[in-house]
Amino acid sequence: MKTITEQLQTTVRDEADVLVVGGGVAGVAAAVAARRQGAEVMIVEKTALFGGLATNGLINWFEPLCDGEGTQLMYGLPEELLRRSIQDGPDTLPEIWKDRSVPVDPARVVHQKQHPVGGRYGTYFSPTMFQLALDELLRNERIRIRLCMSGVRPLMEGGRCLGVITESVTGREAYLAGAVIDATGDASVLHRAGVPCVKGKNYFTFIAQEPDASGPRGSLPNRRWRSIGASLYGVGHPPGYIHYSGTDTGEETAFLLDGRRLLQDMIREGKIPGRDITALPAQAQFRTSRRLDGGAVLTEADQARRQDRSVALLCDFDRPGAWYELPFECLYHPAFDNLLAAGRMISAAGWAWDVTRVIPSCIASGEAAGTAAALAVLRDAPLRALDVTLLQQRLRAGNVRLHRDEA
Repeated sequence: MKTITEQLQTTVRDEADVLVVGGGVAGVAAAVAARRQGAEVMIVEKTALFGGLATNGLINWFEPLCDGEGTQLMYGLPEELLRRSIQDGPDTLPEIWKDRSVPVDPARVVHQKQHPVGGRYGTYFSPTMFQLALDELLRNERIRIRLCMSGVRPLMEGGRCLGVITESVTGREAYLAGAVIDATGDASVLHRAGVPCVKGKNYFTFIAQEPDASGPRGSLPNRRWRSIGASLYGVGHPPGYIHYSGTDTGEETAFLLDGRRLLQDMIREGKIPGRDITALPAQAQFRTSRRLDGGAVLTEADQARRQDRSVALLCDFDRPGAWYELPFECLYHPAFDNLLAAGRMISAAGWAWDVTRVIPSCIASGEAAGTAAALAVLRDAPLRALDVTLLQQRLRAGNVRLHRDEA
């Protein structure tokens, strides 16, 4: 492979206590959490809009905050962002969860995720309305924002990250920070910093949205998913297709172009009623690409296991009654002083990786990472020396549940 050698002089454009790279729901949550701890925060997003897969990727289903048996497990920023996702737009919240000042009646609970009366505490939302709500939240928190900017290289001094080199229409710039949170979805900052990471694999699952003329006019059912390829468990993965790592631009390009081509074929074959598509995804819809190999790895064996150093309580979105407590060490590697992961790239394996990659879990890990980053910077402490008891106290002060018996 040919290489070139560069000698560059890069302008330092700005500095912050906490720099978040990636503006999906995990990155937004991390930025908000750090700011609420008193840190100066900047967030960098490579696209024009916040929300990541939840908005740009059209995955507009907010997985449940409850255990499927009538008990809410997740509060804090996951619940705040769920409510913000539907504050100005439509929703499909089951009746028992619409007014949280009223206790849930156990007799009305139905073991069905999307039942209109007694289903789980989740909802469909409008991706565009959620994008506007995320803008408003970041503005109100006075977080410094840079859109259409990619974080391309961490500036490392041993195990400490001094900041990140970015590229944008402005050119190449440096942003310095006391702590950096990688919320890119593919661990690109961590990987380039030399942090141990693990590659995943992804089935070919391309989702667009089509109008549904059979639904009530102006309601969310009019935004029906049109899924091409594999199910969550790989059923329907096209023969001969690779399992995508999600860490190569060639794979991303092929995924998006193939998905759009197959969708166009379906339209021409008359398989899509009305011959119209409402929206195409603006990013590849990879679930598990590259993730941190951290100080701890959450696995399916940890289901229903108490974690003394828990920083989040997570619902299993597909298995009613199942839950996980997330150890702090799943957010960082102890050899690196001030680099954290948030979202679908935290340290988890197997089915537990699937549990951590959905919207509420991404927000929860972002909230924990942002809170930890702010505390570490403001106390000038490496992550491995951070007082986890203090971190837990701050998270609880934000209405976060950390253990199952607190729900």
